[in-house]
Amino acid sequence: MHKLNRKFYRKSALDLSKDLLGKYLVLNKNNKKFISKIVEVEAYMGEDDKASHTYKNRRTKRTETMFKDAGHAYVYLIYGIYNCLNVVSGGKNIPQGVLLRGVQPINELDTISLNRFGKMYNELTKKQIKNLTNGPGKLTQALGITRDINGYDLTGDVIYICEGEKEQFEIIESKRIGINYAEEAKDFLWRFYIDDSDYVSRR
Repeated sequence: MHKLNRKFYRKSALDLSKDLLGKYLVLNKNNKKFISKIVEVEAYMGEDDKASHTYKNRRTKRTETMFKDAGHAYVYLIYGIYNCLNVVSGGKNIPQGVLLRGVQPINELDTISLNRFGKMYNELTKKQIKNLTNGPGKLTQALGITRDINGYDLTGDVIYICEGEKEQFEIIESKRIGINYAEEAKDFLWRFYIDDSDYVSRR
């Protein structure tokens, strides 16, 4: 699997969002290699985006990672419970990012099932299988992604993204989820997903 280089990430979050669909997220953890296909994302455009953590270039301890060069992992906590994984885009001091909202698990199905539901994959119901990784908090729980990897370089060896299989698929554009506070930005069609994927959080 060909690992994506820094140049790939140095583009706007809107462009990167669509380019990430169909790519493979790889995480090396606890002597296991977790591989999953990215099927749903949201773009956050930084200083001009009222839904972004870095709206008006807001720079805090929490958002510092967003000001790194493109190609870093930004992991933060929501609702005091769930971790969310983002890919930093743009470039250094251009604090844009792409939230990974849904992935299709490729391997280590028993491990991710234990992480999510405390039982083996073949013991899951159809509903549980569908809900393994179809949401930003679900996918991080399933893959064991925590804030420990916040700031990690996605061109390194712990967590990275690889080229996909160059398959053909239709990309659906829709409103982002859970940002009703963001005034006009809540209506931007900045969520993108693979139309025929079973691992999309909401249609």
